Amino acid sequence: MSTTQAARSSGFWWANAGLWSGYLGLSLGMGIAYRGNWSGGTLIYVTVALGLFVGSASIRSWALRHAWLQRDLLGLTWRMALAVMIVAAAIQLFTAAVLLPALAWDWVALPGQRAYYRPIDTFNYWLSTAIVLSVWCALWTGRRALQRARHSEMAQLRAEAQRATLEHQALRARLNPHFVFNALNNLRALINEDPARARDMVTHLSSTLRHALVHTDGDWVTVAEEWRVVQDYLAVEAIHYEDRLRVRTDIDPAALSARLPPMALQLLVENAIKHGIAVHPGGGELTIRVQLDGGWLRVEVDNPAPHDASSAGHGIGLTYLRAQLGLDESRSASGRGTFLLERQGERMMARLQVRQ
Repeated sequence: MSTTQAARSSGFWWANAGLWSGYLGLSLGMGIAYRGNWSGGTLIYVTVALGLFVGSASIRSWALRHAWLQRDLLGLTWRMALAVMIVAAAIQLFTAAVLLPALAWDWVALPGQRAYYRPIDTFNYWLSTAIVLSVWCALWTGRRALQRARHSEMAQLRAEAQRATLEHQALRARLNPHFVFNALNNLRALINEDPARARDMVTHLSSTLRHALVHTDGDWVTVAEEWRVVQDYLAVEAIHYEDRLRVRTDIDPAALSARLPPMALQLLVENAIKHGIAVHPGGGELTIRVQLDGGWLRVEVDNPAPHDASSAGHGIGLTYLRAQLGLDESRSASGRGTFLLERQGERMMARLQVRQ
């Protein structure tokens, strides 16, 4: 049990003890005021209060152990109602088991030195206990529901903040000075050597930067839209790497209308160039495959593996991609898709699957 859980459990026991101690004091005061100071009555109030303390804690333990609070309203209600009926009956049995021998042995006194346990009296005892216990259950369940709602809201806010941070970091990574400076230097060289090609590069660079600035709307995009952006990006990088960058593509036309997280394909391509093509003196071949298989979009990008691939796959861009799919470093699959980056001989393979 963690320190927080231990503190929460300790707090419950103290609060519950205080609540039923207050209930006992109120019961004793009302009993003495209306029925006199009879030791048998005091024993009844003490026994019932003790039973309520133990019984309410038992209901809480059952509810938490069997995840009653995760069920729908009907499932929670009938389980709580059944628990209240059973515990209320157990409390009255416990009270009778203590009171009747005490009366028989003259340890306590009651008017007429007898306890009334006719069916109607027994039912009234049970009903009064069940009502008190039901009020406790309603208050405890309502408080837990409010706590869960507050924690859920806080978790959602933290997730949104983390996502915003990742988007900001991913944006900064995409607009890193090396990429921009290399593109501008290459553009300057092309202006005099090949003006037509320089104009094309300005168009590709403009499209790449514009996409980087508007990707944060969070809406998923089609493969066709993402592929246009990747083509602009590859056109810019092709001028920088020249013959060192060789691209081979296999894109299923049926997959162009499928949807995937924004930047997903470009992040895989950027990662392949940064960690594969750029670190090899002779460059290498970059392969892009996109297929639609049933209800899954399958994207594969492979490149020459770096000499030390131990740190590959943990950059900001891929972390952002995992977050878009609801993944973290400990999981490679979720309900929205899967992502795996692994070395295969002299190649590094990135596999992305997105549920359509």
